[in-house]
Amino acid sequence: MVVFACNWCSYAGADTAGVSRIQYSPHFRIIRVMCSGRVHPAFVLRAFELGADGVLVSGCHFGDCHYIFGNERAVEQFEKTKALLKILGVEEGRIRLEWISAAEGVKFGRVIDEFVEQVRALGPSKLVPRERALPREAEAYADAAALAE
Repeated sequence: MVVFACNWCSYAGADTAGVSRIQYSPHFRIIRVMCSGRVHPAFVLRAFELGADGVLVSGCHFGDCHYIFGNERAVEQFEKTKALLKILGVEEGRIRLEWISAAEGVKFGRVIDEFVEQVRALGPSKLVPRERALPREAEAYADAAALAE
């Protein structure tokens, strides 16, 4: 799984979870973005194309966005992404949008665990044959990180 986390809240929430030694699933890679509103549908589609089974987009709570309206933009981008994934026949449960603050390390761990179990119940994504997806998984994260910068 790939987690796009905003620099100011969600990534700091992941850091809080780590510093607090909160246990959660290790089956994801986190990509820090400056704002959740910056996560274009192409980033998500590229992650799926290259083998991700699920994508979580996480940003600041409404009213806490460092860029004022970034999380509102994230909602718009997320709705566009959901529509595209529906057209492609990807289950809606493979993508999730969450608001996690820097102080919510416990919530970060809980959301990760819930989402990993949700995606695991869906099984592997049918977008990419597994023999292609697994060797390129590392490339997917590198590509997504490069796109995010």
